[in-house]
Amino acid sequence: MDIGVPIRNLGQVDMSALAEKILSYDNSVWREEDIRQKKFNDVHYDTESLIMIFCDHDNWPNVDVAKGKSWDRLQEAAIPLIHDIIDRHYTPGGTIIRAIAAKLKAGRHIATHTDSHPSFHHGHRIHIPITTNNKVRFMIEGRPQIMKIGEAYEINNQRRHGVINKGSEDRINFIFDYIPIKQS
Repeated sequence: MDIGVPIRNLGQVDMSALAEKILSYDNSVWREEDIRQKKFNDVHYDTESLIMIFCDHDNWPNVDVAKGKSWDRLQEAAIPLIHDIIDRHYTPGGTIIRAIAAKLKAGRHIATHTDSHPSFHHGHRIHIPITTNNKVRFMIEGRPQIMKIGEAYEINNQRRHGVINKGSEDRINFIFDYIPIKQS
């Protein structure tokens, strides 16, 4: 969604329970679902995901939302955090169409892109950093954006953005997309 600025800090969040869950899984769990890597290979080739919720893009605007393999693993810690952010910053009653933990491997990148599917024009894209390092550069419109652990951010996915991880540790963000209820 075009929010008028590159990034908006949503403030502090208690993401400790979610981080503990996400960090408890070994590499095999991260490789169970590769829909993002296959469908968006040019952008997400260097990533791995724990998918809680994902939507079928093909029927837009009728969105079919499905639970991924990591729903049971993450929902207990993620859903209260998601609802806390929605309650504090958005109009409740909408739909969460995506919720994933996304790992950008050490020494890799996410190619600069703009999220072009129509769902991205209507949804708020929220990032919650789980792990990072001082060599991660999240770029929006060619400018680095700092994302701190313990805070949540809404990014403007209608502007060109990408990520470079030149560090020796993986970067993990929990990401969810929220489409507010239509106001009449």
